[in-house]
Amino acid sequence: MADDMGSTVPRRQLGRALRDLRTEARMTLDGAAEAMQCSRQKTWRMESGLGPARPLDVKVMCELYAATPELTTALVALATETKAKGWWHSYGVAIPDWFELYVGLESTAHQLREYEDTLIPGLLQTCDYAQAVYQQRADATEVERERLVRVRLQRQEILKRLLPQAPKFEVVLAEAALIRTVGDAAVMADQLRHLLTADEMSNVSIRVLPLTARMHRGAEAGTFVILDFPPGKRTTPEPSVVYCESWTGALYLDRPEEYAAYEEVWASLDDLSLDEAESRQLINKIIGEVHHG
Repeated sequence: MADDMGSTVPRRQLGRALRDLRTEARMTLDGAAEAMQCSRQKTWRMESGLGPARPLDVKVMCELYAATPELTTALVALATETKAKGWWHSYGVAIPDWFELYVGLESTAHQLREYEDTLIPGLLQTCDYAQAVYQQRADATEVERERLVRVRLQRQEILKRLLPQAPKFEVVLAEAALIRTVGDAAVMADQLRHLLTADEMSNVSIRVLPLTARMHRGAEAGTFVILDFPPGKRTTPEPSVVYCESWTGALYLDRPEEYAAYEEVWASLDDLSLDEAESRQLINKIIGEVHHG
């Protein structure tokens, strides 16, 4: 039972990275276990994210697979987090941005539910809108900002992929996010039209929470994403994760009681949002106002 105490998020990320490194090094699980003088079961458990990992074991594995010094540092830092009870990923610390922790989770989820009260969700942003968002990052260079935009646009490909099947993406968008000008009026009109196009995809649902809605749980919770994972071949599916991002980092919640609390928040938002047809009408109305504003 002790294994269940830690957050599964860093374990999953670490396991995926170690498996990729081993594959690149063209080694079998048996070969890796033999080289490390440990059991095949132990190596498999680490790759499957089934238990905490010792930083020393991870360091040895990274040396065995000829990982870069940067990646080795990041994975050893991640190993120290596999015993943590809850998990906070702070930007700019031992685990660098390029390790794209959230993107790894997002790409394996089979359902994403996102509530946004301030901006258009990253998976639905146009290039111009994303550039306008990142212009606010005074601490980033022009090259870094371009890279951030590129990563964001690349992430959007998961909504169109054929294999594995694209995830179902449900969005509840506060009306405020639709009327807040990001960039200029032309950028906003283009972005709103892009939402209408995305909503036509069979796996995407965009609903608007109107300004007239009464008080709801999302007002306290703020922006969040609930990620659910496919059952796969394992007897126990990977637990769902709630992701909450802030200016300086991100919180990953994956304990059953945390998930249950956010399910309640989602139910409250679901209850108060317009249906898809009404949402499209409202977005069209706002496009008209942007043009004539």
